[in-house]
Amino acid sequence: MTGLPSSSVVEGAPRNHVLGPRVAAVLVFGSSAAVLVVEIVALRLLAPYLGLTLETSTMVIGIALTAIALGSWLGGRTADQADPRRLLGPSLGVSGAVVALTPAVLRGTAEWAPAVLLLIASLTILVPGALLSAVTPMVTKLRLTSLAETGTVVGRLSGVGTVGAIFGTVLTGFVLVSRLPVSGILIGLGTLLVVGSALVEWRMRRWSGTPALTLVVVAGGLATTVAPGGCDVETRYHCARVVADPGRDSGRTLVLDGVRHSYVDIDDPTFLKFRYVRAIASVVDAAFPEGDPLTAHHLGGGGLTLPRYLAATRPGTRSLVSEIDSGVVRIDRDRLGPGPGHGIDVRAEDGRLGLRRLDTGSRDLVVGDAFGGVSVPWHLTTVEAMTDVRRVLDEDGLYVANLIDHGDLAFARAEAATLRETFEHVALLGEPGDIGLRPSVTPEGGNLVMVASSRTVGLRAMQEALDARKTGWKISTGDDLTSWIGDAPLLTDDYAPVDQLLQPYGQSGR
Repeated sequence: MTGLPSSSVVEGAPRNHVLGPRVAAVLVFGSSAAVLVVEIVALRLLAPYLGLTLETSTMVIGIALTAIALGSWLGGRTADQADPRRLLGPSLGVSGAVVALTPAVLRGTAEWAPAVLLLIASLTILVPGALLSAVTPMVTKLRLTSLAETGTVVGRLSGVGTVGAIFGTVLTGFVLVSRLPVSGILIGLGTLLVVGSALVEWRMRRWSGTPALTLVVVAGGLATTVAPGGCDVETRYHCARVVADPGRDSGRTLVLDGVRHSYVDIDDPTFLKFRYVRAIASVVDAAFPEGDPLTAHHLGGGGLTLPRYLAATRPGTRSLVSEIDSGVVRIDRDRLGPGPGHGIDVRAEDGRLGLRRLDTGSRDLVVGDAFGGVSVPWHLTTVEAMTDVRRVLDEDGLYVANLIDHGDLAFARAEAATLRETFEHVALLGEPGDIGLRPSVTPEGGNLVMVASSRTVGLRAMQEALDARKTGWKISTGDDLTSWIGDAPLLTDDYAPVDQLLQPYGQSGR
């Protein structure tokens, strides 16, 4: 019987390795953290062009996991065929250069060659992710000197890598994104990786590509300053810009991730440019006596167009706004107004959680206008969410919601079915061809407004208000609405495939 003693040297292990346990841990920790930073920031970088949807998130996560798997496999295989000490520096340095170039490359591609955006986006995640993921098996190879310590070394470095990934995730989500622009995060990370590469080179006394990579990082930083797609403000959730209306001195458009979310006239809050906003205002004007103050809750703030309108046309109205993005709240305050004393209270909070804090029967009006990209957040669409909306409304209260859908309008139909499950009276407002009033017309989609309440609303007055504002919209109720809904599913907290039901559209405004 033959065998190796427990202290046998691992075949092929580099002798006289220069990686102590602390240096090895730092390399594995840092490279693993960097992979997750790239993944999370890539989601934000792509949102203005691909939308902030489940599909976009799934794609980015899938590419990142592919990079980790590919890098781990190739890194281990290469470490068995060549001296890992020759590979660590290039892996860190090249990944740093790619990361630093990513903002300029992606934004430039989205502007000038959108057809290849997915390919370029995949490469900007895959290349640095694979190179960084290759670091762990290389370092493991350098740390393995005998079979007796195999389990200890592999387990320790695997654990260190996992902790690094957790650290990168938490640091990015809770600290970096709220304090730095996306381009700054990636250029800074690229710089750190190139510096790390230089330190490894110095320690290993080998590869010397640092000067060239430093020039690439500098070029990436300079290119980012002139690349298209810049933001006035990068919030936790959006790339935000405020665009002046060249045809109206006091007009401002709030653009989030490339989509026009709100239009505000800072001098005249009664001026409503977007058609869906005019439709919501028409519903409110028809449903409540003219000039009477209301107690309203708004799910989603945007530019606060509706709260401003209510404050101007119904003095004494109290509007509570749940806007999840504190950066948008700051833009409203600093660049769009309104000032204090307008009866508008804006809270940086999730809309569903904001609903839970409201007393039963405490609101005359609830307005649903929250969007993540072009999709209503799924948890604000369900039977359970609508039950909470109904709870906070008084007996004569009204729920008015803005939706966007295209194609066969599967999401809109499902949301209408969900509202009818919760409220006694439901009406749908939109283009006649979109809401089934002209069966021979193929639906084009776009904005739709849904109205729900426990009391009847004067449909004639509502239609007259829509006509007066020149919306061109009609109202569908009763059997027409039932036929339009068809066999659409109910949306519940347990099953709400909003992103799959929703049909995408181009980068037009809301």
